[in-house]
Amino acid sequence: MKRKLAAAICVAGMTVSIAACGGGKDGGADKGAEAGELTVWLTVDAQNNWPDLVKAADAAVAKKHPGVKITHEYYGWPDKNAKLDAVLATDKAPDVVEMGNTEMLGYMVKGAFAPLDASAFDNSSAWLDGLKASVTYEGKTYGVPYYAGGRVANWRKDLFAAAGVKSVPKTYAELTAALDKLQKKEGDKFNAWYQPTRDWYAAMSFVYDAGGSIAVESGGQWKANLSSPESVKGLTEFKNVVEKYMHGDKTKDESDRYIVYGQGRSGMIFGAAWEGATAEAPENDKSGKLKGNLENFVMPGPSGKNLPVFLGGSDLAVPVKSDARALAAEWIDAFTGPAGQKALMAKGNLPNNKTDLTTLKNDAATAVPATAAESNWFVPMAPGWGQVEKAQILQTMLQSIGTGKKTVEEAAKEADAAIDKVVNTK
Repeated sequence: MKRKLAAAICVAGMTVSIAACGGGKDGGADKGAEAGELTVWLTVDAQNNWPDLVKAADAAVAKKHPGVKITHEYYGWPDKNAKLDAVLATDKAPDVVEMGNTEMLGYMVKGAFAPLDASAFDNSSAWLDGLKASVTYEGKTYGVPYYAGGRVANWRKDLFAAAGVKSVPKTYAELTAALDKLQKKEGDKFNAWYQPTRDWYAAMSFVYDAGGSIAVESGGQWKANLSSPESVKGLTEFKNVVEKYMHGDKTKDESDRYIVYGQGRSGMIFGAAWEGATAEAPENDKSGKLKGNLENFVMPGPSGKNLPVFLGGSDLAVPVKSDARALAAEWIDAFTGPAGQKALMAKGNLPNNKTDLTTLKNDAATAVPATAAESNWFVPMAPGWGQVEKAQILQTMLQSIGTGKKTVEEAAKEADAAIDKVVNTK
């Protein structure tokens, strides 16, 4: 496997100088292997939550390369990319770097990461679709999915029981019927479902559930697709949710959803799997009624299937300026392989692959987030997608819809026009 990895980097890395793949005394894959040095940049999540996994990956590489020196640097999410951008402009790039999966695209477009042979990494044939998409650009693989976090529904069992709803809804019809009962009982100042209007991750789940999409690719060009009949259908259902069950500020995003939920004026949320537990923490449970009354469940979609969810998470990449690309790939494989995934799952993370996800599905304690993650989507891997996000085109569209300033059709067409202006621009 490790010799295969070394060859894979040299074959796939056609944009990298041939000298970097030149052999040492024993045909070594790169300068880094000869020098015995490797620099790994991770976020503080690894440092604080699974340091043993880092040590295990180091040990696996050291066993293969006695005397290798592995240096780790840890960064917080807010300042990581600024430091990475600065160092990538020099000749002292790290050999492995952790990226949020939504951060990968901009760096792949710029050619900052070396191409990799996905088949050389354990579980790559079973990577979750959304995670695989995050490391793929123009048909090439530029990273390895590390771990993921999904989205689930979370409700107040006590409030729904008081409204006559005793069990978790399995279908969208059951869900809306339960919400209608709760809304009627609690009145129009209560949020049966607190769903922030600008939460584009939730809105796009409805779009993809209806068979729509944000944009589609044909012949190497991307075209916005929000005004298609399918996308409009999904957006219309999202609008219905906001109108019927969300009675708060219709200009808000989801950033403080768990705080609002903790105030006790909401019956349900749909968000990241950690939000329910965070809402019921003593510092957030202002009502004092959430503890023991919250329950996660898989969000049913109007289509009759589970609502597809956006998978957030981290990827690992090898900067193209690294002098130790093959050694870096060995470390990534050791870190994200079967043993690594088992350790990450034990810490409450979703794995990077469908095989391990099935294991979680069969465990009652993890069945809900694992089942929800089976149906997933990711952003269009278009060169100008970063500009779409920066301009907050989707959020603007959703706010226009939610506040009634524009019809769904009008807002979708306007968003499509804005997306088309930048989505193919590198």
